[in-house]
This record gives sequence, structure tokens and C-alpha cells, in this order.
Amino acid sequence: MLRILALLFAVLLAWPARSQMSFEDAAAAARRGHYAAALRAWAVQADRGDPRAQNSIGLMHYYGRGVPRDHAEAAGWYRVAADQGDADAQFNLGYIYAHGQAVPRDPALAAFWYRRAAEQGHANAQNNLGLAYRIGEGVQRDPMAAATWLRRAAEQGNGLAQTNLGLLYRDGQGVPQDDAAAVTWYRRAAAQGNVLAQSNLGWMYRLGRGVPRDLAAAHVWYRRAADQGDGWAQYALGVLHARGDGVRQNHGESARWYRLAADQGHADAQFNLGLNYDLGRGVAQDYGQAAQWYRRAADQGHVEARTNLGLLYRGRPRRSADTP
Repeated sequence: MLRILALLFAVLLAWPARSQMSFEDAAAAARRGHYAAALRAWAVQADRGDPRAQNSIGLMHYYGRGVPRDHAEAAGWYRVAADQGDADAQFNLGYIYAHGQAVPRDPALAAFWYRRAAEQGHANAQNNLGLAYRIGEGVQRDPMAAATWLRRAAEQGNGLAQTNLGLLYRDGQGVPQDDAAAVTWYRRAAAQGNVLAQSNLGWMYRLGRGVPRDLAAAHVWYRRAADQGDGWAQYALGVLHARGDGVRQNHGESARWYRLAADQGHADAQFNLGLNYDLGRGVAQDYGQAAQWYRRAADQGHVEARTNLGLLYRGRPRRSADTP
């Protein structure tokens, strides 16, 4: 960090007069891509001990905006600000430790900093701390503590936490099992565009869990998630179109969605796409393409794909099913 401080102050000395830009004005300049101006202002403020400016300089190093990308420098700035109690910096430092970026990965330190930020009401930190308790990452596994922290974040409107709280209600982890509550939290997150919540809401409608079974509604929510690139939702749409569930049966459309999911590595989609090519269903029959997609699924351990690949090479009838 000393090297970067020297660089920043050298820039300041070369500037005719120290920037009088406020923190907020510097942030606005950074959002417009005027990184040098923002750094000049934040360097003055950071030298005066402003933790918001110190954290912001850390972010610039983390993302490589106006300075070379350098996670070690980012971590140093985050630490200076975090030690002064800045919640954003505490969250950022926790993230650095959680992912081992320029520091040894340390889930316990990550949880420590997440907690410091979470106790100040930082919603993303509350979500991450809740996840840590859910899986026992850096803390002892505690589903009830997970639910407590996720609820605090979810009630602030955090879409990730709303989705994760929905998962707890769906599975009865740390809270009574309650599909209707799961749907409520999924719906709140889905309305914000959370792709996992949209996909999960589609799943709940397809099975009639927490809501009356409604395949048309399932299609709507799967489609929203699929349009954002979610492979599982793309696969689910392929199944709906293949079966005519909630939509008119259309094997060509089914194959299109299977391919999008298959290209992302979804093994069931790869198998079903192979089957489409094998049978000439929705696509021109092509045994070479069938073998290719069966093989990709088989390489991921898909048992039916391995079976069909063997049957294809022996010229025997293959198993046919669009798995849900």
C-alpha cells in the first residue's frame, strides 16, 4: 500500500491545487468513468482518515479502475477502513478472505468481518453470514442462526437473502417447513429479477408446492429465468415444450431450449438433446450429433446417456424420456 500511497501523493503534488471535491462528487465522477479525478479527491480524503474514501480506493484497485488491478492493494485499503468501523469495507474484506483473493483463504476471518458489517445492518454481509451458518463455513453450522441473519437481510429487500430464506422454508432448515412462505420470499426476490428465485418459483408452480399447480405460471417464471441465461430453467422449458405442459407441444422449441442448457453443461439437457437427434424429434435426425450429446452427458456420469450411447453403437433401440 505504501507504494500506491506514494503514487497517489505524487499525482497530487503534480496537480495545481488539491481537489475540493466532496466524497459524493468523487463517487459521481467515478460512476461517469472519471477515475483519475475520483482518485485525486479520495486520496486527499483518505489521508485525512475518511474510511469511505479508503474503502473506495480499495474498490478502484479491486476492479482496476484508474489504477492497475491489484487485490492485495485493495485488501490493504479495505483493512484500514474496516478497522475504523466502515461496514462496506468490513464486508469487502470478508469477501476477500472468503475467496482467498491475494490473501490465504480464511473462512473464519471472512465470517468475523461479515459479522462486524452485519451487526451494523449491512444486508449483503447479513446474507453472507447467514449462508456461512447454513453450511458451517468459518462458523459452526447453525440453521437457526442462518435463518435469523437471512431474515434480517431479506426484510431490507436483499434479493439474494430473500431467495436463500425461501430455500430454508422450502427445506425446513432453521425454520418450520412451509412451502407457502418459501413462495412468498421467492416471489419478492423474483420481482427484483433474481434469476434463482424466478427458476425456483417456476419449480414451485410446476409441482404445486405452496401454490395451486399451474403449468402456465411455471412457464412464465422459467422463461424469465431462462432469458437471463439460467441453464436449469432453460432445461425445464425444454421439458415443458416437449410434453406440452402449460404450452403447446413443440419439439423444435424444446430442442432449442435443451441446446442452450446443454451448452452450459446441463447433463439432463445434453441427454435429451441427444435423444432428439437420435429420434429426429424437433431436429433433423443425426446419429453423429446424438452420439456427441450422449457422450457429453455420459462424461458427467449420466447413466441413461451412457446406456443410450452403447445401444446407439450396437444399433439397438434407445431409451426415450424427457426427464423433469
